[in-house]
Amino acid sequence: MDWKVVLEKDEDNYFTVTVPSLPGCVSQGKTRKDALENVKEAIELHVSSLAEDGIPLKGKAETAKVAVKL
Repeated sequence: MDWKVVLEKDEDNYFTVTVPSLPGCVSQGKTRKDALENVKEAIELHVSSLAEDGIPLKGKAETAKVAVKL
């Protein structure tokens, strides 16, 4: 299963990764590659925990482009 993730570089130059469709699922890494590898494990553990607790996964999130004038 594919998951959309958001990568952000923090003030310490680490990459923080969040998974919008799995609230609370967050990981990080020193490099982009490390962060993406680490978030794979975080997703597996998060989904596994939900399953153990009998909490179903929600449907896939919808994505859309939004234009904002600044």
